[in-house]
Amino acid sequence: MTQKITLRKATLIKRYKRFLADVILENGEETTMHVANTGAMSGCGSPGDTVWYSTSDNKKRKYPFSWELTEKANGDLICVNTHQANVFVQAAIENDEIKALTGFTELKREVKYGVENSKIDILLSYADKPDHYVEVKSATLLEEVQGYFPDTSTVRGQKHLSELMNVVVNGECSVLIFAVMHSGIKSVLPAEHIDNKYAQLFVQAQKAGVTVIEYHVPLLNFYKLNQ
Repeated sequence: MTQKITLRKATLIKRYKRFLADVILENGEETTMHVANTGAMSGCGSPGDTVWYSTSDNKKRKYPFSWELTEKANGDLICVNTHQANVFVQAAIENDEIKALTGFTELKREVKYGVENSKIDILLSYADKPDHYVEVKSATLLEEVQGYFPDTSTVRGQKHLSELMNVVVNGECSVLIFAVMHSGIKSVLPAEHIDNKYAQLFVQAQKAGVTVIEYHVPLLNFYKLNQ
């Protein structure tokens, strides 16, 4: 089991400049924290929401606090730190929690591949079958009862789908994993109403043989909420 990250609680004032958020700590102090998320974060942080944050002991950091989770009024937890998606998925693969990806002999991260100078999130090597190229996407957008990806138009995501299809053409295996980091999301669909081109490429990728997996991240296996 991965050692849990201890979090403390604050109240969100606002997020701005993508990477910054102002909050009120439990002692009433107002401060600014880092937000490791380049997306729209739609529905993941409204003024007044509870924010759970980690603390870095790196003295070179301007903002020692990092927004990790949002707790909505209905109790839903959302991980807004997209950097953690690969960490969580790697842990799940190494613990044999994703049945389609067991039996590998080697796991590598951030390996260069493809025709567009890309890096695959996880490369799995096997003794008796082709390599598996695993792309991880963080899914946090919930609209009514349905989860979606992406939450904003993503040229980068479109490129990744094209690269995954090329992997299949070359005789190897490619896998797209939606790391579902919102406890209220039960299933994920391509967000055609947000990025129609991505949705079209997603359908093409599935037809081409790209494997799509949803991994619903058990957030409290990775975080400890310091109540």
